[in-house]
Amino acid sequence: MAIRIEDFRMPRYREIPNMGLYLDQTIKYINQYLEPLGCMEITSSMVSNYVKKGYIKSPVKKQYDAEQIAYLFFIAVAKNVLSMESIARMFTLMHGVYTEEVAYDYFCSELENLLYYIFGVQEDISYLGTTNSEAKDVLRSVIVAVANVIYVNDRLKDKAPPEQPQAPEA
Repeated sequence: MAIRIEDFRMPRYREIPNMGLYLDQTIKYINQYLEPLGCMEITSSMVSNYVKKGYIKSPVKKQYDAEQIAYLFFIAVAKNVLSMESIARMFTLMHGVYTEEVAYDYFCSELENLLYYIFGVQEDISYLGTTNSEAKDVLRSVIVAVANVIYVNDRLKDKAPPEQPQAPEA
């Protein structure tokens, strides 16, 4: 296994710095957590575009708070399987049912849960949360898709493509 998934853990909402991080600090913070997944990275130009298009709130005094950082974590992960328009719809769906903190913490726990299962760290998928909703079902489906993409990318990472057969000379 190229990814050491058993060491992977996302910061929970209350663990995200809320004193405000500048853009470069925000990028570094997010990428250090996502680096073990091997296929996700966020850049300053991406964050600027997300702000410009209204996917996340504008920074206050050029600083990003916990809510904005939580949104960026979700976007960085979900963009591997969803368009930004679908991600925006996910935000709307989740807001109708859960607070940002509850939705984000569920996202983190479920991502870890599914990655640990898919990579064989745990034998069963745990049932997380105490409520049932369409929002939760859709979010779990997104996370299942992301976890499978991460697994496939990891397994194919260092594999050489098969040699192409040579055409016979005429």
